[in-house]
Amino acid sequence: MDSHPSSHNLAARMARWSSRHRKKAFWGWLAFVILAFAIGNAVGANNISDVDNFNGESHRAEQALDRAGLRPQSEVVFVQSDKLTIKDPQFRAAVQDVTSHLSKVPYVQNVKSPLRGESAVSENGHAALVDFDLAGDSTEAKDRIDPVLAATAAAQKRHPALAVEGFGDASANKAVNEVITDDLKKAGELSLPVTLILLLITFGTLVAAGVPLWIGLSAVMATLGLVNIPSQILPIDSNLPAVILLIGLAVGVDYSLFYLKREREERAAGRSPEGALEAAAATSGRAVLISGATVMVAMAGMFISGDKTFVSFAMGTILVVAVAVFASLTVLPAMLSWLGDRVEKGRVPILGRRRRRAGESHLWASLTGAVMRRPGISLLLAGGLLVALAIPALGLKSVTSGVDQMPGDIPVIQTYNKVKKVFPVKGVTATVVMEVPNVQAGAPTTAIAELTNRVEKFPQLFRPGTELIESKDKTVAQINIPTIGSGNDQASLDALNKLRDDIVPATVGAVEGASVNVTGDAAGSEDFRTNLNSRLPLIFAFVFGLAFLLMLVTFRSIVIPIKAILLNLLSVGAAYGVIVLVFQDGHGESLLGFTSTGGVTNWLPLFLFVVLFGLSMDYHVFILSRVRELYDRGMTTDEAVQRGISTTAGTVTSAAAVMVAVFLVFVTLTFIDFKEMGLGLAAAVLIDATIIRGIMLPAAMKLLGDWNWYLPSWLEWLPRIGGEGDAPGPPTEPPAHGPESRPAPVPL
Repeated sequence: MDSHPSSHNLAARMARWSSRHRKKAFWGWLAFVILAFAIGNAVGANNISDVDNFNGESHRAEQALDRAGLRPQSEVVFVQSDKLTIKDPQFRAAVQDVTSHLSKVPYVQNVKSPLRGESAVSENGHAALVDFDLAGDSTEAKDRIDPVLAATAAAQKRHPALAVEGFGDASANKAVNEVITDDLKKAGELSLPVTLILLLITFGTLVAAGVPLWIGLSAVMATLGLVNIPSQILPIDSNLPAVILLIGLAVGVDYSLFYLKREREERAAGRSPEGALEAAAATSGRAVLISGATVMVAMAGMFISGDKTFVSFAMGTILVVAVAVFASLTVLPAMLSWLGDRVEKGRVPILGRRRRRAGESHLWASLTGAVMRRPGISLLLAGGLLVALAIPALGLKSVTSGVDQMPGDIPVIQTYNKVKKVFPVKGVTATVVMEVPNVQAGAPTTAIAELTNRVEKFPQLFRPGTELIESKDKTVAQINIPTIGSGNDQASLDALNKLRDDIVPATVGAVEGASVNVTGDAAGSEDFRTNLNSRLPLIFAFVFGLAFLLMLVTFRSIVIPIKAILLNLLSVGAAYGVIVLVFQDGHGESLLGFTSTGGVTNWLPLFLFVVLFGLSMDYHVFILSRVRELYDRGMTTDEAVQRGISTTAGTVTSAAAVMVAVFLVFVTLTFIDFKEMGLGLAAAVLIDATIIRGIMLPAAMKLLGDWNWYLPSWLEWLPRIGGEGDAPGPPTEPPAHGPESRPAPVPL
């Protein structure tokens, strides 16, 4: 390979080893992917339990219910007729048939019949419910619900004159999981061809387009298997596979695209195949290493939340980024070394084009030049636009995804809507959980009666139908109180606050030796918000602090990381504003096929922050690495900024187009959480790759001039790890603008 000063940095050494041991690198990677996927699927995913989906007080209440065996999966069979009533023999026969067959199904418990007055009958008598429980939590019940569904379907066939439909915790979870599985399949089927088309447009040849796609896809497959192994200790969220596919395909393709584009530029500039590969490794390879580290640092902020969903997201995203970085620095150089000029094979008519000189991008050169001639106005206008977009984010309201947010065309959700309409008591409840040595003692009994009496005095907050359930050992009382509202709105929160702040402390909470906690839909949402709000300052400090330190050491400047953080916050804020406008305010319901819930799903804001901050830093590191490289060769700051952005903007645009396309695929899915996640990520990346990198970054760097590289003298001891700074210029590179004695970064 061509010799140059950067030949000893870590990325270059990895590329050199891979190119010299191509078979070991390629077949070793393939074996790793297959084994990781196979072993992971054999182990199986350990999902977060129902209890651990709660925080704070509601978590304590759910734990008490779980210990007492009071947390089975509640199910109902809804029997309805337009003509018949509960008094008609045909209707009663159907109800009797359902209760009789359900009682014989394994794991079915506590079957309650409306014929015996144990469960609800509508006022007009045209509808009735058969209540029952399915033993086990959701992870166990998902394997136990099928016989229940089969029994319900069989009853419907035997009584075609009536509607006999099932709904409940386990049946809804099964239906939702099937929707998620179908969504993931659809996302994969759409993402791959869309990504391939964009890569064909970028490279013009089938082979060059296929390499990044294969790297990204194999990284996703390996991670989907690997993540199941630590899930045995740290359970994972059921949405994690979607997140891994989303992030893994995007960064896997992007990192290999950065690498491959630089290698082609170096070849076009006159380097030998070996020299071009090592130059790409020493420059873009190193940028990938630093970018990946920055993304992983941002993702690690989710660990601080303490919430098991976020912990699983952090684990999965860090793992897939690490695997993608490793693949880009090892198997990718081996493939490029083996392919050589064959990477140009499969040229696509019209799209296929000859290599151009590195750095040629007339559009971006013109835009950057125009921005740098009017930096103040450009910065003001672009910044003003992003601030205006971010303003709606100030009214962001988080909601917990539940049955009400499920697509209305799912049969089990249609049944739920019918049940809720006819039996509103079956809607939202607040559950008071009381732990005492003996629930049936005098003081607890009196306190529970007093609680029920007080609840009835506030019909504007609570509905009739309070239910008391006692554990078998008589140590736990579960008091279910129907409330108004959806569980996410202010009405539900008002009912919860009345319980927690007034009614409970004055009644069951005053019993000596009693431990009392309140759970339910509204409680779960509120406790999630409270827990997250208390951790946000730590999360922000962690992400900002580590990102600042990483960029400080990378670019040896105190200004660059501050500017990067501020610009990234602008793009994240603008993306939040877009999410609020579309999903919370409902602008675009008909276009995107959803019904607004009046808020944004509660886990999304933090997830978007860490992912977008990481991905924004990704592009920032890649562009500034090239700017610093040119500056270290002797260009002035203005020249380095204009040339560096013009050179890298095409690559960033291609990478961003792939990311935006992959993210927008998720907007087409059924689940509203996926729609929100896809649109938020797509909007932020689009804003970041255009307004931020194309306008605000060059404008800010022009205004700051040489202050961009300011490092206080007391920080001169920092190690020099560089970005792309110690790569040589291509053989045809114009001479530097005068010798300047600047220290060149040393290898890792």
